[in-house]
Amino acid sequence: MTQNTTDALPSSNRRRWLMAGGCLAAAGLIGLSRKAHAANSKLRVGMTPAFLHDQHSLLDEWRDFMAASLKRPVEFVQRDSYRETMDLLQLEKLDFAWICDYPYLHLKEVVRLLAVPLYQGRPYYQCHVIVRKDNTVARSIADLGGSVFAYADPYSNTGYLSPRYEIRQLGRDPAVFFRKTFFTWSHRKVVEAVASGLAQGGAVDSYIRDTLVHVEPALALRTRVIWRSPEYGFPPFVAHRSVSAEDFQLMQRHLLDTTKTEAGRRLLARLHLDGFTVGSPALYEGVARMMRAFGEA
Repeated sequence: MTQNTTDALPSSNRRRWLMAGGCLAAAGLIGLSRKAHAANSKLRVGMTPAFLHDQHSLLDEWRDFMAASLKRPVEFVQRDSYRETMDLLQLEKLDFAWICDYPYLHLKEVVRLLAVPLYQGRPYYQCHVIVRKDNTVARSIADLGGSVFAYADPYSNTGYLSPRYEIRQLGRDPAVFFRKTFFTWSHRKVVEAVASGLAQGGAVDSYIRDTLVHVEPALALRTRVIWRSPEYGFPPFVAHRSVSAEDFQLMQRHLLDTTKTEAGRRLLARLHLDGFTVGSPALYEGVARMMRAFGEA
């Protein structure tokens, strides 16, 4: 008869062997439990307040598409300002977020670049300074000195940093260049403020204004562009640095593969995007340079 291995051990050693085996088994069960929890845990995704704020059906479609693709519960989290989304990332209340390039550089110690949207086939966009269409006098930012001007958000590149940098390049002080400035907290609302005459000029994301030309031409075409900035890296998707390597790769692959399904292509068409690319932090050097000019980086 074959003797059990533990029976050949002294009783004290046998107890230690059994305890060690039990601990290893328990550790294995805990590891499996954690993996199961990770596989089923909700992914929290912060969404830019820039354009999608009023597009509830689009957000619902995107969330459902993402959850089905990832096979994980997904929660979209929206706030009314970039600062609020930045705070949620710093507090680890978000796993991923679609944010502006300016906040991305502010949070470079907190987040990692995940993917960059492709707009008109390229990972770039611009600042557009706009005036009312019936304003036939203004031809550049210089012509708006002493006027009322609408900014989008103090943490928006195209809606704040870029036009202020251009004013500085003109040898003027952006703090006193305009008679009055105010924040609308949305690029769409910048367009509304200018179109309605509440502001004589405003700074807006080119992607958002171009999209509004398609979806709300009655609003967008009441304005015209008088200045276009250099190109900047498109507002990126980022991952909090606490996100596991597995979840990082899962979300990145999901975004990169959006063009591969009919549902994904339909979603991209509604977003007026062409897909996503891995991108590089080098895309955002132009924004970093403007930040350094204002002593911010």
